[in-house]
Amino acid sequence: MSLLTRVLKFRSAGKAGPAGVEPEEAPGVRPRLFWSLWPRSDRDAGDAVTSNFLLHWFPAKVSKSSMAWSYSFWLGTITAALFLLLTLSGLPLLFLYVPSVERAYQSVKDIEYVITFGRWLRAVHRVAAHAMVITVVLHLARVFFTGAYKNGIARNQQRQWNWVIGVVMLLLTLFLSFTGYLLPWDQLAFWAVTVGTNIASAIPGIGPTVRELLIGGRAIEQATLIRFYVLHIFFLPAGVGVLFAYHMWRVRKDGGLARADREEIAETPRDVAASPTKTYTLLGVARGTSPTVTARSLEAPGTSVNAVPDLMRRAMIATLGTIAVISILSVFIASPLEEPANALITPNPAKAPWYFLWLQEIVTDTTIHLGSFTINGAFIGGVVLPGLLIGLLTVWPWIDKSPRQVTGDWFPRERRTQNLVFIAVLVGILLLTYIGMELRGPYWEWFWPWEAWPTVPGRI
Repeated sequence: MSLLTRVLKFRSAGKAGPAGVEPEEAPGVRPRLFWSLWPRSDRDAGDAVTSNFLLHWFPAKVSKSSMAWSYSFWLGTITAALFLLLTLSGLPLLFLYVPSVERAYQSVKDIEYVITFGRWLRAVHRVAAHAMVITVVLHLARVFFTGAYKNGIARNQQRQWNWVIGVVMLLLTLFLSFTGYLLPWDQLAFWAVTVGTNIASAIPGIGPTVRELLIGGRAIEQATLIRFYVLHIFFLPAGVGVLFAYHMWRVRKDGGLARADREEIAETPRDVAASPTKTYTLLGVARGTSPTVTARSLEAPGTSVNAVPDLMRRAMIATLGTIAVISILSVFIASPLEEPANALITPNPAKAPWYFLWLQEIVTDTTIHLGSFTINGAFIGGVVLPGLLIGLLTVWPWIDKSPRQVTGDWFPRERRTQNLVFIAVLVGILLLTYIGMELRGPYWEWFWPWEAWPTVPGRI
């Protein structure tokens, strides 16, 4: 047998490749088309992160405690899934809706009563929008309660700036929902936006200008509708998308969730047996196979797992579970559609969207009449107090002086006071929202739940 024949036979027989790697076409092996989703080895799991476009934001390894459902509740992933669902459900609505004061209401009515599955599609969009407001707030609260905005031990961490990005995304989410509130162009939407934009006019000096800039004139009409429509379908979603991408990149850059840093700080270095077959060298001077090697918790066996498929699997469960829950709820929760918008008939009471009702209640409570002098509640409750709250929330990572050892820990004793204050603020906002939603009736008077509201015609 010639040397060339022997070489060819050897190459065909050894096509399996390096040791430990199975042949691509071997029986029982999953198709290589999906190797990045079902890696067969640690090497495949690591390569999947760098070679798969959809998986590139995952780290190669992730600590088990960071993946725990009870730590983060996966609120960030759920929020991202809701944003994805809003995008997918909004695309068909984009083609069916007509942004015109003459045709907007009728187009929404057609979606509700004429288009096949239109009622369910609109309900999915509406329920997902409200759910996203809730999950963004809960995600922000989780980060605050665990002190996850504080830097750990890794170099060049900037978690406080990621917190600022989160606050901005919360504001964008509120405005994204607010701009979509007007689009049905019914009485509920028209007067809710009227109440919300009137709060902006209370800013001293520039208030009327801010309101005119927001609604595109002095009255809510065609310019307002088209302005809110463009903001809702393009600029605000684009802003949220860009900030979300940066937010995820920043999480990777800062070493993952703060829970991993907490374990790294708490864990003491321990000796690990050196490999008997590996030669260690330092610049070619020191050689041998018995150096002292130390490892911390994330490097120790059993404390971390491959991001693919472990982290990916949980992310898929959270995403698909969110879509399923919203889809089922939308079957039973109908989207309201009242009479067409009429600027001449004011409903009594006229209320802001539910997530701004606490501001409307504060405006009422801080409006005080002293003889001929009136304290402007719209300025105090609608501008000063929420402005101070947002400002304090933004700079809090630089104010918080708690030790970094409690970073990533739920309700540590060292952060008890600030967590209690945060809880008190949240409970206050929820209480004011409930009062504005259920206990305020005609002329914004107080009515207990067992009291019937008097029949009051709309004001003209």
